[in-house]
Amino acid sequence: MGDPKKQRKKYITPRHPWDKERLERELELVAKYGLRNKREIWRAAAIVRKYRRIAMQLQALPEDQREPLQSQVLSKLTKLGILSPGSTLDDILGLTVSNVLDRRLQTIVYRKGLAKSIWHARQLIVHRHVTINGRVIKTPSYLVSVDEEDKVELRSKGG
Repeated sequence: MGDPKKQRKKYITPRHPWDKERLERELELVAKYGLRNKREIWRAAAIVRKYRRIAMQLQALPEDQREPLQSQVLSKLTKLGILSPGSTLDDILGLTVSNVLDRRLQTIVYRKGLAKSIWHARQLIVHRHVTINGRVIKTPSYLVSVDEEDKVELRSKGG
């Protein structure tokens, strides 16, 4: 079973660590999204891989069993803002790492204009200057749902 307090790895490292094309793509993503290391990309890739695997398993099911499970998965991804409303299972299969990285708190803070740069956004979050619905969030990788997106704001100096 294992120790419940022990953190488990939430990503898979690449099979070929020195693949030139993959390294260049990852370097572009690190620069574009202001990531600290490649591990953050691999974690987002694990999320994409999980939902793609679920979508493939759902496509193999008969229609009557697929419908309720399909609507649950689609509503979850729509609520997170990774998919647009009215999406299908084929849209899940077309997900990319960028879709998940766009929903990170760090990216949302920068895109809303609360920070001067993507790295400034990360620093504001880590230094506890960003709140969502009045609650301080100190994790730049926090996935912001569509409901919470308009509630992201900078914390006032007094609080």
